[in-house]
Amino acid sequence: MTSTKKDPVLVVLQLSGGNDALNTIIPYGDPLYSDNRPNVRVPEDQVLPINDYIGFNPVMGPIKKLYEEGKVAIIQGVGYPHPNRSHFRSMDIWHTCEPDKVGDEGWLGRAIRDLDPNKENVLTGVNFGRGLPRALAAPGVPVASVGNLESYGVLTGIEAEDQRAKALDVFSRVYSPMIGAGPVLDYFAHTGLDALKGADILSTASEKYSSSVEYGGDVVAQYMRNIAQTHLADLGVRVLYTTAPYNSFDTHAGELANHSRLWTETSNAISDFYEDLKEHNASNNVLCLVFTEFGRRVHDNGSGTDHGSGGIAFVVGDAVKGGLYGEYPSLAPDKLLEGDLHFNNDFRGLYATLLEKWLGLDSKPIVNGSFEQLDFI
Repeated sequence: MTSTKKDPVLVVLQLSGGNDALNTIIPYGDPLYSDNRPNVRVPEDQVLPINDYIGFNPVMGPIKKLYEEGKVAIIQGVGYPHPNRSHFRSMDIWHTCEPDKVGDEGWLGRAIRDLDPNKENVLTGVNFGRGLPRALAAPGVPVASVGNLESYGVLTGIEAEDQRAKALDVFSRVYSPMIGAGPVLDYFAHTGLDALKGADILSTASEKYSSSVEYGGDVVAQYMRNIAQTHLADLGVRVLYTTAPYNSFDTHAGELANHSRLWTETSNAISDFYEDLKEHNASNNVLCLVFTEFGRRVHDNGSGTDHGSGGIAFVVGDAVKGGLYGEYPSLAPDKLLEGDLHFNNDFRGLYATLLEKWLGLDSKPIVNGSFEQLDFI
């Protein structure tokens, strides 16, 4: 009997800059919220309630709808021991699962290596955005990084097909002799050849795609649309990654307006992405993780909030057992960590849950240890 079960796919949306957890899932039922946020708070009558204590930011209606359908897990107080308030270091810790030293491999790079140990598909992992996030980087692991799917490819500016074919042949002959000439040249050679192979395959994704869903014009929406196009093209991609514009969630000033705009765009993009997959009967094997490197400080600074800890993460998808996971961190002064929310869910347990219960991998060598898993799948 032929199996019609599709391989599980993980989509990751990184909210770069440190999203303010307190103004995302808002503890409106706690008077300490308004005490600590005299200037940068959401009025209680605008909050979209989850229960009598917490609720969604008012612009997050599309995600609240998915939550009410049981398709959103909210991971409260997610973080790690001895939090670091540096964007670069904290994100590096999330990317490599190495809180005590600088890691040399990304957690998803390791996962891709386990998913495709023989490198049979150069598109097992795909990133949408400029550069390659550390989470996806690991020696010998091919990952395509795409700036714009519609124009993605190698030497796409050459219109004559025979001229482009000759140019690509030159590229491949440049790369091939490097193999076996040493580790550095080996890396360049394989990376170059993988890029040549992956670019032309990926460039077909947008050609095959049609949808009635109209995404927004912002960067996150366009990359989520690209992820949908790639998933629907059935190219065997298992890990798809994108990042909100660099440090956009770093709301030191003007937070109320900026944060509302960011979550309006992000909520709509996630909802449109999910609707797109549903329209194509392609949503049942996709989970989407939404995370940020840290939360913000409990007390506002007048017009914004500074770097803190104890953040919020979301997992969205058909296979999710929706609800709240972990307790909301206490705002009581004696329960804070130097003015920050304490974490109560280690992000490595969140990763381990996705790796083992969704992707079917052994999480211990990927997250560097054994961590308590959650039951949202």
